[in-house]
Amino acid sequence: MTVSFEIQSIQPNIGAIISGVDLNQLSEEQVGLIHQALLKHQVIFFRNQKLEPQAQAELARSFGDLHIHPIYPTVEGVKEIIVLDSHRQDLRDNELWHTDVTFSQTPPLGCVLQAIKIPEVGGDTLWASGVSAFRLLDEKLKEKLRNLTAEHDIRKSFPLERFASTPEEKEKLEATFRKNPPVTHPVIRTHPETGEESLFVSEGFTTKIHELDEAESHELLEFLFKYTTQADFHVRWQWKEGDVAIWDNRCTQHKALFDYGDAHRIMRRATVLGDVPYYQQAAS
Repeated sequence: MTVSFEIQSIQPNIGAIISGVDLNQLSEEQVGLIHQALLKHQVIFFRNQKLEPQAQAELARSFGDLHIHPIYPTVEGVKEIIVLDSHRQDLRDNELWHTDVTFSQTPPLGCVLQAIKIPEVGGDTLWASGVSAFRLLDEKLKEKLRNLTAEHDIRKSFPLERFASTPEEKEKLEATFRKNPPVTHPVIRTHPETGEESLFVSEGFTTKIHELDEAESHELLEFLFKYTTQADFHVRWQWKEGDVAIWDNRCTQHKALFDYGDAHRIMRRATVLGDVPYYQQAAS
């Protein structure tokens, strides 16, 4: 079978649009090329796709087994698809730069996100490349970061005061906290498929660097949060209903803008299970 779809880069460091493909009817060869495009561009976009929840789950499953989120509601009958509905949930936490579920020992490989209902104005999402950000750091700071580890904590993005308005919600969230204690990951992560080095800290979940005192840890993290997400390293996507985005969670972070007030925004997301982050010095 001849594969004929177009891949257009959005900017040099991250992002591409793939056209001429129907995600409901993918050949094995097309799936392979999509996987390759994801590794190269880190986040890829498809316009005018109408995926049913089960089809979205199957597309995500082509990358690996799927995650069941401990907080968000799911599609009835398809528990692997979470629903992000601005009229049902407080989505302000998504307007914070974060890499998904790094509070886990095995953060996700990536995600497949579909736009179901989009406000007339606002609601864009931004993705930033940890690979490009690390590549352009000065060598002295690179060497320092390679030897550091950081703590990631679910409580930073899911505080009780916002996500527990009833005793039942408080009990459920506290149980989630007990099941997900803080974890440690390397500050610089080696991508398990490309071997590239990537910054692996984010404002959403990273709380401290273990090897530094409190003041230096705070100062360095604040620098990295701002540096990694600057315009040179990120792409901004203006959604249309039916759009699908797939991103590599191992080397990116993202932020969904909450700038649409009471307008209704619904997204459906499937999350692919990942592995334990590690750092391995690249061969010179």
